Amino acid sequence: MQLNYGQEEFIMHPSGCLYWPSQNTVLIADVHFGKVDHFRKNGSALPGRVGLENFRKLNQILEEFQPEEILFLGDLFHSTQNKDWDRFTAWVHLQTIKMTLIVGNHDIIPSYRFEDLGIKVVPEIKHKALYLTHHPEEKEGFYNICGHLHPGYKLRGAGRQQLKLSCFYRKRQQLVLPAFGAFTGHFLIEPEVDEDVFVLSEDLVLSIR
Repeated sequence: MQLNYGQEEFIMHPSGCLYWPSQNTVLIADVHFGKVDHFRKNGSALPGRVGLENFRKLNQILEEFQPEEILFLGDLFHSTQNKDWDRFTAWVHLQTIKMTLIVGNHDIIPSYRFEDLGIKVVPEIKHKALYLTHHPEEKEGFYNICGHLHPGYKLRGAGRQQLKLSCFYRKRQQLVLPAFGAFTGHFLIEPEVDEDVFVLSEDLVLSIR
């Protein structure tokens, strides 16, 4: 689904990424690489293949959009280095595109580790009227694109049917991306009258309006 925001055009993708055509860039928030292995190490009975889903989704959007850059809006990794770091390193070495990481609160792996892989690490990015961050921020005169919240929306059907879906959450001067990671959970959104929620299905992005 196309979205005009801050005088720029974007495409919201069912994977949870945001494509920025004028910059040929893909924006991704909250992958949380290593989270599955982190929980497995601490006794949770999770299949290891769940952690590989993030790489499958990344490869899918690279093939679909052929971007020049991936911009990670924070929380690329969930915690300290584990097996996913080795997988991520191998994946990065196969890529030829530019990568930038805006540091999130979970990104405790030293920046030089990412920089050694050729990934630029920054606290924020400003581009014309756009302000790209990990945490939601308000800055006069800027439109904020961010992550961190892992927004979700609860659809209610006939009877007591309920379905929780990840979503893009658009406020007047802020767009919050859904968590890209396969094992991240949701913060349920109750939008105000002047706000928009775009839920993700398997192959569609749908406005709740």
